[in-house]
Amino acid sequence: MKTLSRKLLWTSLSAALLALAPACDNDEPEADECGEPLYGGDATDEAWRTLVDAKDKATASAQSVTLVSPTQGQSYVTTEAPPTWQWTSPIASLTPGTAPSPQALPREEGRSVLAWLGNLILPSAEAHLPPFTGDIYWVQVTVPGRTCPVEMLTSNLQWTLDAATWDTLRGAMGQDVSVQVTSAYLVENRLREGPYKLATPHTVHMVGAR
Repeated sequence: MKTLSRKLLWTSLSAALLALAPACDNDEPEADECGEPLYGGDATDEAWRTLVDAKDKATASAQSVTLVSPTQGQSYVTTEAPPTWQWTSPIASLTPGTAPSPQALPREEGRSVLAWLGNLILPSAEAHLPPFTGDIYWVQVTVPGRTCPVEMLTSNLQWTLDAATWDTLRGAMGQDVSVQVTSAYLVENRLREGPYKLATPHTVHMVGAR
């Protein structure tokens, strides 16, 4: 009798999971085809997925960052050490509000029943970082000859380029690369302000040793 009851429970849960699967597919954002970015500061993959969801809504406004470095048209000598890029941001001093933004993108509510049923069958051992709250910056560097940009998601107001990124940029010697920064303010991984982008990405010249 117990065996029959367990089989019945398993069948019922499996049917429920299959019925809810399409809803899960609609709610879960598709991973960016180029893969995840580098991460800096307190940035997380969940924060990145929120920005991926809203990337087509990014607008240029007075709330966009001011890219201090690199400046527009700046030249970098490929034999030099990796530079540090810096920006200022009007949203850096924001505090969470009480009213949700019209652009907020809740993602967890629709999955709660499915997650509960799934954990009954196969408890999840995956550990998640705490939901991110604060200003966040998505730096995208377009390099000639590369399908995917070099990307960094960070909660900091600067990025010292890592060796691998600098090697990629140095490979574009004699060409121009483009730097775009998208900013947003998140409350527990949900958009509260933004996303905002530079009206015109900065163009950087990669040159050989003088």
